[in-house]
Amino acid sequence: MPRVIAASQADGASLAETIDALAEGFDPHDEGSTLEAAAALERLANNRHFLGDLLVAQLQERHRDSFEESAYGPQAIVLSPLRGGCFLRANIWPSEDESCFRASGAHSFVYGIPHDHNFHFLTAGYFGPGYRSDYYEIDYEAITGFSGEQAPLHFVERSALHEGKLMHYRAHVDVHAQLPPVTTSVSLNVMRVDAGQDWFDQYGFDLGRKAVARILNPSASETFLRCAVALGDAEALDLAECFGRTHPSARMRLASFEARCSLLDSDADRDRLWREAERAGNLMLAGEARLRRAALQP
Repeated sequence: MPRVIAASQADGASLAETIDALAEGFDPHDEGSTLEAAAALERLANNRHFLGDLLVAQLQERHRDSFEESAYGPQAIVLSPLRGGCFLRANIWPSEDESCFRASGAHSFVYGIPHDHNFHFLTAGYFGPGYRSDYYEIDYEAITGFSGEQAPLHFVERSALHEGKLMHYRAHVDVHAQLPPVTTSVSLNVMRVDAGQDWFDQYGFDLGRKAVARILNPSASETFLRCAVALGDAEALDLAECFGRTHPSARMRLASFEARCSLLDSDADRDRLWREAERAGNLMLAGEARLRRAALQP
């Protein structure tokens, strides 16, 4: 489960002071760097007024914002620009009694979707009893990523991110299935951003089958490729064929075969294409190709 970091800070800090303290970001592989960033987050969490004041100011000035300029959403509030490879964020976690929960459903707030993360982050319980989680750990290197693949999930515990609790979520290790808090709660995060992290898959899991359910972070490049091929450009089709054979990302290779498959009219042609994918030398792609071929059988 995420590493629990013992409280060590009695003083509070302003948002500006915290942003300055995190100017160098944090290196999750360096103990000193991680503890310094955690201490900065804890001092911010000790400031019991900053977030309420910020929200009031935002509400008062909202009419001045354009949609594009606003960094505020219905659940996540970005508190700082990206600096030193990290940024600050607040998350609002509604309870089941909230009207937004009843209107939007649990999945809109990622409740009941077991998942890992392809990034490191620190989190602190700021307000309320906190969301609850069933925590698991995985061996990421043992997963190739095709749908239905058995995943080595190891259950650790169920616990809540209550006020004052400070944790380090480890990329590709910690999995949690979140449950709504008893009452509305807020958490604060220091989010680590690494170059190229979007190419590392983030998985959703089926706990009942202990299997990979789907990839949760499809890239814009996959969508662009599918659109380009669908528009019928010969150059796009050549590029898709090349990506299917050689692209270092398994997701892009899969997208290239999916895009080309959408142009085919017969199951026999689709089967031939997916047979090619099955033999293309990538384990994730081969697993997905077997599923697609099986679905074509009468």
